[in-house]
Amino acid sequence: MKVFKFGGASIETVERARHVAQLVSDDRNQKLLVVISAKGKTTNALEKIVDTFYSGHISEAQQLFAALEADHQLYADQLLGFRSDALSQKLTELCTEVEWVLSEQHDRPYDYYYDQIVSIGELLSTSIMAAYLNQIGISSEWIDVRDMMKTDDTYRDANIQWDKTEKLAKNVFDKAFERYKVVITQGYIGSTDDNASVTLGREGSDYSAAVFANIMNAESVTIWKDVPSLLNADPKIFPNTVPIEEITFHEVIEMAYYGAQVIHPKTIKPLQNKNIPLYVKCFLDKNLKGTLIHNTVKSIQYPPIMVLKTNQILLQVNTRDYSFITEDNLSKIYNLFHDCKIKINMIQNAAISFVACIDNNPDRLEELLKALEKEYDVKRNENLFLFTVRHYTQNILDEELRNRTILLEQKTRQTIQMVVQ
Repeated sequence: MKVFKFGGASIETVERARHVAQLVSDDRNQKLLVVISAKGKTTNALEKIVDTFYSGHISEAQQLFAALEADHQLYADQLLGFRSDALSQKLTELCTEVEWVLSEQHDRPYDYYYDQIVSIGELLSTSIMAAYLNQIGISSEWIDVRDMMKTDDTYRDANIQWDKTEKLAKNVFDKAFERYKVVITQGYIGSTDDNASVTLGREGSDYSAAVFANIMNAESVTIWKDVPSLLNADPKIFPNTVPIEEITFHEVIEMAYYGAQVIHPKTIKPLQNKNIPLYVKCFLDKNLKGTLIHNTVKSIQYPPIMVLKTNQILLQVNTRDYSFITEDNLSKIYNLFHDCKIKINMIQNAAISFVACIDNNPDRLEELLKALEKEYDVKRNENLFLFTVRHYTQNILDEELRNRTILLEQKTRQTIQMVVQ
């Protein structure tokens, strides 16, 4: 069995969706699990609906969602070439889940409503693609991933309950593959034991594909993107990028950890643990070589790999009584970051100060600051960048840091990280 994962860009238009169907058709003679994201900018549109609803503008949120539903109905009609009553009814039934949420006054945390609303994007896109594949003769089965992917209730960043998920997924997929060669499901989403929808974090569709590949002992996973391969940096930020044709799991997980957006940080472990190769291919031209990510003992020569995280904040936490930042204070500070669900991108501590570089998340930051300021003095610098270079050279540093001020720097033989403004 192989696993194909398609991102939102791959089905953004009707023409691209038809091209995706051709890619599936080319491999349909073997068992193929297809994981698909929400189309185009759907997730962004749903996030706007969440914000509008949670700010109390319920009628406006309902109108925005009605427009999104109509957009998907039109997309489905154009893709199939006619109005399918069965598909139209299915889309309406799925949208009813969100309409129920939008009809009530919110009395739960924001993250709960985020997941109930945003998760609909993947359900709509996969329903449409499954109907189209069956229409053109590619017999396939659509599966609601929430029936298999079981998690805790950490909304927006749910943790998978592996034992439950593995048992359910094996049962569902084994039965589906007895009937069909192609099975379609969603990435990014799951459900709690109470059947509330959850999301696994942005870009979590890659992670979903890896989880199911691990559970089903897949031959390989292919992530289809709109780029020819992995690059050594984001071409939207760095103009002179170079392709990477082969890379180890270890190197990719380092890239992901430092903030590279190409592969979801959690994706690698399920694949590496079972030695399942991961291919990154271009859905616009499958003949391009792409990138192979795998376990290998051979030495690979890498170019400098650069990651730039924007909108960073540098927090400096000082003890008021001049007590040292050792185990007791470190434990308190770490626990406060954990309780506020704030991830630390870079840390450094001195005698009486603790410095952390974090993403600027205003709601969670305000909560963290209130907690820290009960015992510590806190200073912050905003509008910063976290610049990480693997396999750095002095030439690349001189070029990229021109006209930048370095506020904090950490360096090993292979990696350099700098907070800059």
